[in-house]
Amino acid sequence: MGNLLMNIIIPTVIMTQLNDENRLGPVWSMLVALMFPLGYGIREYLTSRKTNFISILGLISIMLTGGMALLKLPPEYIAIKEAAIPTLLGLLTVISIKTPYPLVRTFLYNEQVLQVDKIAAALKQYGNERRFDQVLTNSSWLIASSFLLSGVLNYVLAKWIVVSQPGTPAFTAELGRMTLLSYPVIVLPSTLVLAATLYYLISNIEKLTHMAMADIMQAT
Repeated sequence: MGNLLMNIIIPTVIMTQLNDENRLGPVWSMLVALMFPLGYGIREYLTSRKTNFISILGLISIMLTGGMALLKLPPEYIAIKEAAIPTLLGLLTVISIKTPYPLVRTFLYNEQVLQVDKIAAALKQYGNERRFDQVLTNSSWLIASSFLLSGVLNYVLAKWIVVSQPGTPAFTAELGRMTLLSYPVIVLPSTLVLAATLYYLISNIEKLTHMAMADIMQAT
């Protein structure tokens, strides 16, 4: 709930309701709104003391949005930026398949989600390590497809909503509406693809390790 509140609800309210010149104004309302997800991301890092790759990209995205607005770049740049970051993530996911550190291990196959050591031991016991490498490769492609989907939806949503010139109340309000709609339009479909990928990964782990789901998943 805190994530939803700090990243979507509060910024949306500020950018849509406080952007008039007799309130915060278009520039200050946008900057104040951006401080909430920025501050939340920093707090999460200080609390966990772990570098989260996705959080870093999120902070970069926030700063790029603010910078583009302050520089008063044409609104189409916002659409390009919104599409570029998830598309870049998708490309990096595919490229990482050929490296010793595929990003699927960061997103899904990690110690926060799964009991990696137990799984590795069982895979070795049954001689299924090579088969599992193929499962990870397939999972990587599925994750990349979710990022590509997010990139396309990001671009379409930004192009449709953000049409006013930066520095105007209308532009700031449009950013607020885009932030609000990003959850059902972008986050939900991408989350469903990631959930399907996790199901695919776990079901194959069960087959290859002969372990039950309760032994695979980390206790919550």
